[in-house]
Amino acid sequence: MPWGEGSPRRVDILCWAGITISGLYALALLPLVPQLLGTNPVLLELLRGSTTAMVTAGAFARVDEASLPLAILAPFPIMLLWDPLYWWAGRLWGRSAIDLFAGERPRAQRWVTKIEKNADRIGPPAVVLAYVLPIPSPLIYAAVGWTGMRLRTFILLDLVGTAMWVVLNVGLGYAIGQSAVDVAKAISRYALILTVVLVVVVVVVQVRRSMRSTKPL
Repeated sequence: MPWGEGSPRRVDILCWAGITISGLYALALLPLVPQLLGTNPVLLELLRGSTTAMVTAGAFARVDEASLPLAILAPFPIMLLWDPLYWWAGRLWGRSAIDLFAGERPRAQRWVTKIEKNADRIGPPAVVLAYVLPIPSPLIYAAVGWTGMRLRTFILLDLVGTAMWVVLNVGLGYAIGQSAVDVAKAISRYALILTVVLVVVVVVVQVRRSMRSTKPL
């Protein structure tokens, strides 16, 4: 476990539980995606904050089937909710948290090394650009927590980066307009089939990961 071989502290358990709940929450909402995408993408933004939901909500706003201000504001709560947990993990567990989130990705490890050596210079822009950098956002958040960024600074930078990403995606959907709406509504028409496919894919991926982790060395 990331807190080492000793007994976990209460803060370790709380942080780990929060990260686990965030993953379970995302999985639990997967079956709703095909249905809501073509019927209420703003609600889907509020629940998941996904790129697809934001683009679709922007397109719905273009054809007057959704409110543009709501399409922009809806994803903020869920997108900002879980991020401090990864910052906290970095603060609590240091390098162990980095190794946990980086996994086997060599590129991610290289980025972390850069942040570690140049935390004051690279850390802030990395948080702002976390959604577009080619490494997982949780890894960046944990890295800046580990290297000493204050929580209030992290939250402010995360807010700026989230705002840029939301406006970019909603704006893209608004520019596309009717064709994106047509695709989303077509997806919703086949919601049941797509939901079953999504669930099967998730189960297969999880089973394969479990089998890999249990293979003898």
